[in-house]
Amino acid sequence: MADVLPLRYGLNPDQQPARALVQGTMPLRVNGGTPGYINLLDALQAWQLVRALRAATDLPAAASFKHTTPAGAAVGLPLPAGLAAACRVEDLELTALAAAYARARGADRMASFGDFAALSDPVDDATAHLLAREVSDGVIAPGYEPEALARLRRKKGGAYLILEIDPDWRPPALERREVFGITLEQPRADGPIPLGEAVTHRGEIPAAAQRDLRIAAITLRYTPSNSVCVAWDGQTIGVGAGQQSRIHCTRLACDKAEAWWLRQHPRALAMAFPPGSSRPARDNAVDAWLHDGNPPPQERARWLARLSGLALASDGFIPFRDNIDRAARSGVRYVWQPGGSTRDAEVTAAADAHDMVMLCSGLRLFHH
Repeated sequence: MADVLPLRYGLNPDQQPARALVQGTMPLRVNGGTPGYINLLDALQAWQLVRALRAATDLPAAASFKHTTPAGAAVGLPLPAGLAAACRVEDLELTALAAAYARARGADRMASFGDFAALSDPVDDATAHLLAREVSDGVIAPGYEPEALARLRRKKGGAYLILEIDPDWRPPALERREVFGITLEQPRADGPIPLGEAVTHRGEIPAAAQRDLRIAAITLRYTPSNSVCVAWDGQTIGVGAGQQSRIHCTRLACDKAEAWWLRQHPRALAMAFPPGSSRPARDNAVDAWLHDGNPPPQERARWLARLSGLALASDGFIPFRDNIDRAARSGVRYVWQPGGSTRDAEVTAAADAHDMVMLCSGLRLFHH
C-alpha cells in the first residue's frame, strides 16, 4: 500500500494537485513548512550526495542544491581565516557539521541563494544558527537537536521547510521514471566509485588529493550531465553542470574555482559596504567587483598562480586535450575520468605535458 505525502504543487504552480508516494512507509517526516515538487527533487538528490560523502570520508558532509544541481558540497574540515571571511562565518564558532555547510554554501554563494541544504548528521544548534541567517528554502537531515529544531522553526515565520529522513531507508534496487506516459526502468546507481588506475607517467597521489578526487566524483553522480567538478581542501570549488560540450563544462568549473579563490583575495575581503547591507547584497557586490576586472590583471594573475594541486573529475570521458590544457591553467594537478575516448592517448599526453596525474576508472557517472 502506498504512503502519500501531499505537495504544495508540482514543478510549476499550475501543476496541481501534486504528491509524493512510496510503497510502504514514507521515510520522510515534515518538521516545518510545506514541501513542493522541486523541494523534494533537491532534497532527495542532496541527501544521497551527503550520505555518500559521509561514507567515503568518515566526516560530516553538507551540500547546497539549486534546481537539482549542487552549487557546492563539502566535508567538515576547519576553515582557514580567509575562507571563513569569504564564507561570511568569521563571527561564528563552527562545529564540524556547520563547517561542512559553510564550505558547501561558500563554494558559490550567489548560486546558493535560496538553496536546499542537506546534512549528513543530526543538525546541531551551530549549524541551525548558520542556516537560520542565510537565504535558504529548506533542509534535509537524519535528525535535529531540540534547540536546532526550535531555531529553524522560527525561520521564515514558520514556513521554512524542515525534512527529517530515516537514515536507514534504502530504496528498491530498481528505479523507475515516467516520461510522457512511458515508464523507464534501470538498476539504481549507488555502488562504490573506484579511483581507478593512473595512465600518466606520474602516478603518486597524496591522501588529501585522493580525498578531493573522491569528493569531486561523488558530487558528479548527483549532478546533471555533462558535468565536471573541481575540488580542493575537502570541498567542491567549481561545478560545471548540464553543458552539451565537455570543454564548456571544464571552462565553467575552472572559472568558478578561480572566482572562489579570488573572493579570498585581500582586496575582496577588505571591501567596504553601505551600513546595513544584507549578506546577499555583499555577495553580489563582490561578484560584480570581480567581473569588472578586479583585482588588477597582474595582481590577479599572481593571486591565481597560488592556487595549485586541485582535483578535477569528469562524469564522462575527456574527448579532447583542450579540457586538460584549460584545467592546467587553473592549477589542476589530479584528474579522474572514465576513459574510453578514441583520443585517450592524446589526452594522456596532454596530462603528461602538464605534469598531472590522471586516473581512468572505467565508470561513467551520467545523471539525468
